[in-house]
Amino acid sequence: MSGIDAPDAVAAPPTVLVITGLSGAGRSTASDALEDLGWFVIDNLPPALIRPVADLASAPGSSVARLALVTDVRGREFFPALQGAIAELRAAGTDVRIVFLEADDDVLVRRFTETRRRHPAESGEGLLAGIAAERRLMADLREDADLVVDTSRTSVHDLRDRIVGLLSGGTSARLQVNVVSFGFKRGAPREADLVIDVRFLPNPHWVEALRPLTGLDAPVRDHLWAEPATAPFLERLEGLLDVVMPGYRAEGKHYLTVAIGCTGGKHRSVAIAEHVAAHLAEDPELAVRTVHRDLGAE
Repeated sequence: MSGIDAPDAVAAPPTVLVITGLSGAGRSTASDALEDLGWFVIDNLPPALIRPVADLASAPGSSVARLALVTDVRGREFFPALQGAIAELRAAGTDVRIVFLEADDDVLVRRFTETRRRHPAESGEGLLAGIAAERRLMADLREDADLVVDTSRTSVHDLRDRIVGLLSGGTSARLQVNVVSFGFKRGAPREADLVIDVRFLPNPHWVEALRPLTGLDAPVRDHLWAEPATAPFLERLEGLLDVVMPGYRAEGKHYLTVAIGCTGGKHRSVAIAEHVAAHLAEDPELAVRTVHRDLGAE
């Protein structure tokens, strides 16, 4: 738990961030990153205590503006009350956001095997059965999450950097948009809200002079932009994004991931993602971040 200052000023209601998700997916790393950002973090908080803690953070004399609560199936019989506790806070006018961390089954198995820790949802039927039970228990909560982060391909340091990038503007009213380029051969990002497939564009990989370059290099961009299909595609994609972004904001969404995919995640998706991010950044209501997930993985 991080420290609290206690000035005499009357506190405004804090932003409340609920960190949850699958065991082994990186909740501890996320909470450490939030502490580094100045959030007041409480780990393994029973849902019944969420409202009292939020009220305490809002009380006169509190300086807690950003409150992060880590809660999960370690709460055992108390955990099912979590969604009700969140709904109660929102009904009271509190700004509550949910970040859900997950990973592939084989990754979770490896992490638990390496740490030799028992899975909290395991009931004698084995580790995979415990992971499956936890996924079922958390399915509704995942659907309600503002931000889903798949940590399957991230190291501890990568996850910290990603959390910092996504949430450093945690009290901002702007929609936080993460534009991710990726290669379909390594799988689409599971946290994506929108997935755009650009494999219909000719692949620069088959142009010998362009093969060693990436979508960040001007010759690759020039090659793609010379294709007859690129300009009309981008025009329509920009039009689509210009329509849906205000809609997401109006629905109260705080975080959005737009994933742009090609075969390997090196040429087409990278160039298009850069263009899309630049277009979105023209909107002052959006905070845009670009991630090239598979660049350098080939």
